[in-house]
Amino acid sequence: MKHYKIALIKGDGIGPEIIDEAVKVLDAVSAKEDFEIAYNEYLMGGIAIDVKGEPLPDDTIKGSLGSDAVLFGAIGGEKWDTLPREKRPESGLLKLRKSLGVFANLRPTTVYDELINASTLKPDVIKGVDLLVVRELIGGIYFGQPRANEGNRAYNTMVYEKDEIVRIAHIAFLAARKRSKKVCSVDKSNVLEVSQLWRDTVQEVAKEYKDIELSHMYIDNAAMQLIRNPKQFDVILTSNLFGDILSDEASMIGGSIGLLPSASVGGKVGVYEPIHGSAPDIARQGIANPIATILSAAMMLRFSLNEVRAAERIEAAVKDVLKDGYRTKDLSQFGAKEVCSTSEMGSIIADRVSKI
Repeated sequence: MKHYKIALIKGDGIGPEIIDEAVKVLDAVSAKEDFEIAYNEYLMGGIAIDVKGEPLPDDTIKGSLGSDAVLFGAIGGEKWDTLPREKRPESGLLKLRKSLGVFANLRPTTVYDELINASTLKPDVIKGVDLLVVRELIGGIYFGQPRANEGNRAYNTMVYEKDEIVRIAHIAFLAARKRSKKVCSVDKSNVLEVSQLWRDTVQEVAKEYKDIELSHMYIDNAAMQLIRNPKQFDVILTSNLFGDILSDEASMIGGSIGLLPSASVGGKVGVYEPIHGSAPDIARQGIANPIATILSAAMMLRFSLNEVRAAERIEAAVKDVLKDGYRTKDLSQFGAKEVCSTSEMGSIIADRVSKI
């Protein structure tokens, strides 16, 4: 029997609730597929600030590096927004990503037929959408130096080294080979020198992938096209800032940000998390949607543990449960036969995993 060590970082707000449901589903699928998972919990974010005085304690980094993967919930809240930027919860997440070297953020968007009316876009525009945003995660303007707020003047620096662009481009082209063999690289090369380097470098890497169709698009046009005709995209390759924006935009194509998972890979240990935030306004009410976190756990099984059958089992269970009309509150008005609490949805999916 195989054994895996998973670092759990529940975080703030709804983080503990949604991680608990993902663990419930992981326990069900591991029993079915005959492997074992040992969990160790670590602190990050606001809770870490309250308990240890810093957003990312050293033992969290050490514990994560000693694990096979990290499953993370969400961090942040108004309680910590007045702290200096380097002391806020979000700085802990940025530091974790940098410490683990996870430079590639994979954010899939799939439209479920059962929820096609949950989107504000017309059904004929979004039916069949299946795209992947590949976002560079530990470079660009979020990490560039110098940066400062001088009161009457503030500035940030967008920097990319060629090697950083090369490695994320390879991730996108390899992903496209397993999909529809199309990559759209998004930049702003008409006005930004860093984007010109991005475009030139991606074109160089593309020469190694003759079977992949490469196109380029400016970020402003890409944002428009993603709403106008999302089915034109297969893999979107882009920088940290642009990927952050586009992936959140893409999440609304499917109707709820509570459905979309993500994987941060390429480094020492992968980090898996829902793309949504900590939603402190609904924390501890039992109404948060755990599906994005459960699907993030499925991505963890696929990319870090190579338990592909287990990942497919979870994904099939989620589709079946949605098809049968089970909904959390955020999706209750879209074909709900039964409205479930956070815990109930996790239990239903776990039970379905065992029966598939």
